[in-house]
Order: sequence, then C-alpha cells, then structure tokens
Amino acid sequence: MAETYAAPGTGTISGTYGATDLTGEAVRDTVHPLDDPVHSALTGPQAALAERRGRVLRYQPDVSDWTALPADAGPEDWHDLAELAGPGTEVAFVGLAATPPAGWELTFHVPGVQLVDTETDLDHDPEAVHLGPADVPEMLELVERTRPGPFLRRTVEAGTYLGIRREGHLVAMAGERIHPTGWTEISAVCTLDGYRGQGLGGRLVRAVAAGVRQRGETPFLHASAENTSALRLYETLGFTLRRTIDFTGVRVPESGWAR
Repeated sequence: MAETYAAPGTGTISGTYGATDLTGEAVRDTVHPLDDPVHSALTGPQAALAERRGRVLRYQPDVSDWTALPADAGPEDWHDLAELAGPGTEVAFVGLAATPPAGWELTFHVPGVQLVDTETDLDHDPEAVHLGPADVPEMLELVERTRPGPFLRRTVEAGTYLGIRREGHLVAMAGERIHPTGWTEISAVCTLDGYRGQGLGGRLVRAVAAGVRQRGETPFLHASAENTSALRLYETLGFTLRRTIDFTGVRVPESGWAR
C-alpha cells in the first residue's frame, strides 16, 4: 500500500509499504532510503559488498565499518552481530536506533547531519582524475594526513573517486560511498594542508555530484554537526539539511556475552 509522509527536514515524500528489497526481505517501516541508508544500500545496489547474518548487515570489513541493525533489534540480532563481527571488533552505525546490551562498549558517539543536494552547480572538473585500486596507497596516506572520516583499503570499490594532483602528488579527493537506491553519498572529501583555500574540495564535490546526477541519482552527504567549516562549504554548494543523525561505534564483548 502507498502512503505519503513527511521526512525530517524535507517536504512531502511518497513511499511504498509492502515491497521487498533485492534480497527478498520485506522493506522496513522506515520507507525513505536515507532513513536507514546503510540497510538500504546493502539490500540494494551494494548487496555485493554486504555480509549478512539474520537481520544484521554490514559492509565487508575492508570496504567500510558501517553496519545496519533493525530499530527493534533484540537479543538474537545482537548475538548475530557478535557472531558476524567477532569478539573485540568495533562496529559503526549511521543512526543507531537500538540500545546495545550490557557488556557492549560505546567507543564513539558523534552528533551529525544528513544533507541532500538541491541546487548544486554541477561541473565535470577538467583537472580531476579518476582514482582506482592502484591509487589506494596514496589515498590512504592523504586520509591519514587529513582525517576526513573512515576510508579503508577497499572503500574505493564503493563508487567513483576523483582526485587532484599537483606536481604528481595527490593533494585532494572526494568520492562515493553509501549507495541506496536512487541516492549516492559523497564522502572522503579532503584537501592536504598547503592546498586548502583554493576551492579544490568544492570543485571535487561538484564533479562527483555531476557524475551522480548523470546516472539519474541524487547526491547526499553526512557530516559531523560540529564541522562548521565543512557545513558552510556544503551549504554554499547547494546542499540542504534533511535531518540530524548520529554516528555511533560499539565494541563487541571479548567473551562471555550471550543472548
């Protein structure tokens, strides 16, 4: 059955209940793909990058740390997550609604925002180069020096990544990560010290967004609510707030945890 509802920070959006995703699982009550973007991505366009046990989904661990857990998660779901991730492993969530059981350590909690592209001035930047597996060592080094957020050895497989080089060195990049149906997250936006203030980050966001729009999809972003400089940039580029959303990490108990 179809129902119309208002998503936080947006106008009215139409959603459909009673459908199934690409894995055959019934679609959750949270209809809009961005309400639970990791689940939407891993049961849709990025199903090939998923690991699953019961109702728990996560990206393959060398692609991304993000995990999806049902909002009504019970002991069985937390047990499945423990089995899937392994003892002592940190798992991360975008918008965790469930409360971790006793014995699960909270490792981080970052208030964040979710922004959607409404009027970005799209531009295929002539200086931007495509980055692939051969560029991963340089990409990891840039991430280590700039700290834009999680980026792992195989994150580049999640989508298109673009970079700008100066004198042969990678000094800025941006790319695609979480990919729900019809939407693509722009992520890993970073510029090396000494090259900031030249507009490289904004140019790359516009270039990545142009590719997303060319596929008929809509770009979106996640950012820390405290990263005011990034938020100013994204708002200037034409992204608007859809909702607030928290980023949370928990650690699986080393031993002794049971349902």
